[in-house]
Parts: sequence; structure tokens; C-alpha cells
Amino acid sequence: MTIHSSLNIGGGLARHRNVLTRAERIAKLAGSNKFDMDSGDPLGLPKVGNRKIVAGGKSKKKAKEEE
Repeated sequence: MTIHSSLNIGGGLARHRNVLTRAERIAKLAGSNKFDMDSGDPLGLPKVGNRKIVAGGKSKKKAKEEE
């Protein structure tokens, strides 16, 4: 039996997530030298911001004026 097309999430986890898992937070902190993998305690980790970086494009007005 197959799943109805309206119930298919179609890559729901492919979008940006604000909340990171503990493993992702540790990896991000270790990359910025704020967490020591050898002696660090995985409990009570500091908050880690996960910002989505959007590349800026030309606005429609500027693109139209340049043409």
C-alpha cells in the first residue's frame, strides 16, 4: 500500500531549522574552539545561534534601470 500524495512531506527536513540537535551544537562549538571534545561535558551547553544566510540579489527596480 502506498502513501496518499497529500500526506507526503516531500523533503520536510531539507529546509532551514532554528533548533539544532545536541550533536550539531557540539560540532558548531568545537569548530569555534568553545568546546573541548576530550574533557567537555555535553550537559548544559551554551546556546548556539543558527542563522540562515540569504544571498542578496538585485532588486527589480535596479535591474530594470540598468537595462
